[in-house]
Amino acid sequence: MVPGMTPQDIEALFTRADGSFLCARWGRPICPIVFGVDDATLAVVKAAFEAVCKMAGHEMGEMDAELGSNLMVFFFRDWSELVETPNLDKLVPDLAPLVARLTAADASQYRFFRFDEAGAIKAAFVFVRMDDTMAQLPAETIALSQAVQTILLWSDTAFAKSSALATTSDGATVVKPDLAMLTLAAYDPVLPAVAQDPTHALRLSARMAVLS
Repeated sequence: MVPGMTPQDIEALFTRADGSFLCARWGRPICPIVFGVDDATLAVVKAAFEAVCKMAGHEMGEMDAELGSNLMVFFFRDWSELVETPNLDKLVPDLAPLVARLTAADASQYRFFRFDEAGAIKAAFVFVRMDDTMAQLPAETIALSQAVQTILLWSDTAFAKSSALATTSDGATVVKPDLAMLTLAAYDPVLPAVAQDPTHALRLSARMAVLS
């Protein structure tokens, strides 16, 4: 097992602010499409998602048979731009009230997930507002952070105080080793794609010990 990550730490990463536990992984290959960036940044974003899928042992595809692109990543300057995006309100319920809340909170990012009948992730919408703070970060860092936070249904508070990323001695930005190992464990076929019981953290911890 990766040093420093206890079952209690794992449980906290999937325990939401309301106290409920929910861990879910993708039940199908991730097929992303990116809006609001140039070709160079597009390549960076897709490379980040490819790297995180590889880290998890999960597939990335070109087109989902049911949905086409099942992961939509939006980069923009102002939340109001989402309301003006054609048909987005048909994909994200209550889009206008959501945008109003995010604007009032001065939020810089938001992720919305959709699930299949079994409860596994089948689609995700990633919204990144390029405010002054975001604009100062390298594209690679933003893309990798969003990819990590989208590969699993983490708690809504999981990374509120601590980033999912770390910097190596040579200056490279990487996923924290314990989170990378946890993600790989969560995608292990011996474990269910969805779990709502906190004891799932014990199973994840056990798989991490096997994989490490």
